[in-house]
Amino acid sequence: MPAEGLTTVPSRFGAKETMNRLAAAVTAKGMTVFARIDHAAGAAAAGMALRPTELLIFGNAKGGTPLMQAEQAIGIDLPLKALVYENAAGKVWLAYNDPHWLAARHGLGAAAVVAGMTAALGAVAAEATN
Repeated sequence: MPAEGLTTVPSRFGAKETMNRLAAAVTAKGMTVFARIDHAAGAAAAGMALRPTELLIFGNAKGGTPLMQAEQAIGIDLPLKALVYENAAGKVWLAYNDPHWLAARHGLGAAAVVAGMTAALGAVAAEATN
């Protein structure tokens, strides 16, 4: 069962290809990739095993700034993040926080920027997983 506020999309690609496709889609939409964190590589460096698990941190100041102007504490949840992981059954998933859930978490209304973020995330998720 996914966590509250988490959108989870199955991918028809492997984990690395899904993440590469996601990073390319994010960049093509005019967003900035701030970091790509390979949790499995970190686990391996610590002598531990972890199935493929990679996090992309990305965003666009035009989208995030208005939300932070309304409620600065939402900055804890920005920039946006998406996780690509392979579960125990070998299925690859892409997961991200629903912007409407983030806005509600911080007491913000359903602003147009939230709808735009939601649409953009849905579009890049579809490009990455299909």
